[in-house]
Amino acid sequence: MSDLIRPQPGIMDIALYEGGKAAVAGVANAVKLSSNENPFGPSDKAKDAFARSVHALHRYPSTDHTPLREAIGEVHGLEPARIICGVGSDEIITFLCQAYAGPKEEVVFTEHGFLMYRISAMAVGATPVEVPERDRTTDVDAILKACNRRTRLVFLANPNNPTGTMISTAEVERLADSLPPQAILVLDGAYAEYVEGFDGGASVVSARENVVMTRTFSKIYGLGGLRIGWAYGPKAIIDVLNRIRGPFNLSNTQLDTAEAAVRDQDYVNKCRADNARMRVWLAEALAALGVPSDTSMANFILARFASVEEAEACDAYLQQQGLIVRRVASYKLPNCLRITVGDEASCRRVAHAIGQFKGMK
Repeated sequence: MSDLIRPQPGIMDIALYEGGKAAVAGVANAVKLSSNENPFGPSDKAKDAFARSVHALHRYPSTDHTPLREAIGEVHGLEPARIICGVGSDEIITFLCQAYAGPKEEVVFTEHGFLMYRISAMAVGATPVEVPERDRTTDVDAILKACNRRTRLVFLANPNNPTGTMISTAEVERLADSLPPQAILVLDGAYAEYVEGFDGGASVVSARENVVMTRTFSKIYGLGGLRIGWAYGPKAIIDVLNRIRGPFNLSNTQLDTAEAAVRDQDYVNKCRADNARMRVWLAEALAALGVPSDTSMANFILARFASVEEAEACDAYLQQQGLIVRRVASYKLPNCLRITVGDEASCRRVAHAIGQFKGMK
């Protein structure tokens, strides 16, 4: 290739994002607990909508996503005109960086935050600024200390991935109200539905002009394979994002399935309850084996081991047993394994296998 054909500065400095491992060589029917997926999949109503969509595969989808935005607004009590839909919340994170950050400007996030914050910032030439957490929990004062006149976006996952920890709404409000005037706070609510009675930060958004909330259908709704997300924010910001959104970024299949899913809140409530029950059980079972974790508010736990070597050896042993979890060294947590809360059988298998591993030492 010609030396004159070059990507924009900084693109080749981006480390490729690696998703959770999905298979183990030589192991059939491995249990995947590496990507925080809903073990029960989508609701029957969502599956029915997906099946019906086959009859409209030759039709272009709507460009404004009105039925889905209205369904989301109805379920969550939000104004549809302030909602934008995307290919997962990842695409909306990308839109925000494209629209509001660039060279010589900064994007702030916490040290154990979602890897796409850094990637999306670097993709537009902005400088990623990583802020330390306190005991694997967001430190609002540390974020504010890192902000300055170059700060354009502050990303905060609440609950956070991969730690599972979260901060109070009062702390989120303090952060929003103390940011530099040109900065936007982005509340990543990918795991918000797993917290009983939590609005994901919608009330914080509604009362301010500098806050956006992102959400996803990939987690509790069990639609990770379809890639559907949405955001709620000030009308002016949503209008800007829509100007760079592709007109047909979501298919009829995505739109129809997501609409059916969000209207089936009985299923969401059941999944939340099942997850909470097994999350507590798994955390307590591992703690009894000498593997602690912080209180998680999501659909996974971050298991902490005594050393990097022990974490990696445990992961290797689990793979031998057909259990796939997530190493999180890329999140600066090399002595930890992130374990998705699966169904009861999967959780019991994980606890039993880690017990066997600890007994071998």
